[in-house]
Amino acid sequence: MKLIGSPASPYTRKARIVLAEKKIEYDFVIDLPLLPDSAVPALNPLGKIPVLVLDDETPLFDSRVIVDYIDNVSPNNKLIPAPNRERSEVKRWEAVADGICDATVLTLFELRRPQAKQDAEWIAYQQEKITRGLAFMAAELGEQPYCMGTHFSMADIAVGAALGYLSFRLPSLVWRESHPNLDKLHAKLLQRPSFADTLPSD
Repeated sequence: MKLIGSPASPYTRKARIVLAEKKIEYDFVIDLPLLPDSAVPALNPLGKIPVLVLDDETPLFDSRVIVDYIDNVSPNNKLIPAPNRERSEVKRWEAVADGICDATVLTLFELRRPQAKQDAEWIAYQQEKITRGLAFMAAELGEQPYCMGTHFSMADIAVGAALGYLSFRLPSLVWRESHPNLDKLHAKLLQRPSFADTLPSD
């Protein structure tokens, strides 16, 4: 298999972590969709990363679709429960974490515009989403060692990728002091090779 994405993308990182946790070999191809010679639009009509190209050349896109496929294709070390209430809870964690990443990306794009053209209300609107998302995750986590209680799951991968991306792209946004339980979880996740070996970078 071939994973197409960027080392800076939290969605790509999420897929890379799952591949590492499942011990699946793959080729990592760095491609930025905004570049004029990018191959991504030919594989994903939405022009987004990551894209997982299967052995038969079928492209899968959207990180949630990709990680679900990866988890099902390899029976060892299941990260997403079978369809039931617990699965819905894992996917809810993933939805909130991805939403934080979405808001972070939109904030970043706005901050990269010339200062005179930046929309302060838009930035504040996105950061409110991040703030609410972090508060929700912190309340749900409580004093549990992992998002779903005592066992590591896709929920932790999604949350870890989101927290890592926040630290990477918006270091001025203070969340560790406000949510020490999320900081503790993030530090624990970074002890796993799958997280430590996929830290975001430009």
